[in-house]
Amino acid sequence: MSAESPAAPVATGRRERNKQRMRARIFSAALSLFAEKGFEQTKVDDITERADVARGTFFNHFQHKEELVTTWSSQRLSRFEEKLRQGTPTNEDLSVALGRCMTALVEVNEEEEPGLNRVMLTSWVRAGLPITEPPRTAEVFANVIRTGLAEGRIRSDVDPVQVGYLLRDAYLGALFRWCRGDLKAEGLATELQGIVEFILPSIVSDSSAVAAAK
Repeated sequence: MSAESPAAPVATGRRERNKQRMRARIFSAALSLFAEKGFEQTKVDDITERADVARGTFFNHFQHKEELVTTWSSQRLSRFEEKLRQGTPTNEDLSVALGRCMTALVEVNEEEEPGLNRVMLTSWVRAGLPITEPPRTAEVFANVIRTGLAEGRIRSDVDPVQVGYLLRDAYLGALFRWCRGDLKAEGLATELQGIVEFILPSIVSDSSAVAAAK
């Protein structure tokens, strides 16, 4: 009995890895088809054929095609948060901290094919996910503002949650314009930095503004 016990975790780990690889294979096949044909035009049978799996295998990993959109969104948010965790500096200027958040968002978007970005963002909006998903991006911005408040860099009457949502909504607006091709001249990075520079003067404390002017 004891001699066989160690094999159980190994087998379980192998099954889980195989399950994750199959899920990733299906997901990758789906994204390539979405980029080529669009979300609405891609059927589950198209995905299973591209992934070379049975139809039942697809539904073992995804309840329906729309779950691929939530998976895409969740992975993007995870990559965004991971970028922020990598080498996070301490005692950084508020504008630098917000700029770093925007830079991470730009990198997440530029890592994907532009055509796929547009297709998936459209599907994300149609699925109502901007309303139903937890506002994790807004929370990241709000935490930066909370740090600024604690350090006396932000006016005491500023609501971090409100500013977090404001920055998140401004980011989404810029992202939609970028995907539509309206930001070709300046690009997403320049647009997002401009948003930070526009909002920052209205929330910094008087002492911080004086220090920045010196």
